[in-house]
Amino acid sequence: QVHLVESGGGLVQAGGSLRLSCVASGRTVYMYAMGWFRQAPGKEREFVAGISWSGGRTNYGDSVKGRFTISRDNAKNTAYLQMNSLKPEDTAIYYCARGQYGIDPGEYEFWGQGTQVTVSS
Repeated sequence: QVHLVESGGGLVQAGGSLRLSCVASGRTVYMYAMGWFRQAPGKEREFVAGISWSGGRTNYGDSVKGRFTISRDNAKNTAYLQMNSLKPEDTAIYYCARGQYGIDPGEYEFWGQGTQVTVSS
């Protein structure tokens, strides 16, 4: 079993930055991709960013390209999401997940409980 815990969410003004962290415990996340998704009230879960197990490949949702950066530190079993130039439409609960390298939530087996990000205008 893998346990994922996100942190770093909060309230920020538009144009500001936040850095989310996702720490994994239990079975190692090494050799698995990590992804970040988000879900706003009344909307479907949306792919934000993904990173391969080595960190050599990354991909991003169109709405965050150029503003968000995903990274990972396998020695610490931690994935990160650096979010810059935040917009009110980035407001959502952000989830990290472990699984295959893809954009479909079904490709990820384990999920964290989520962390709230609120961007005020």
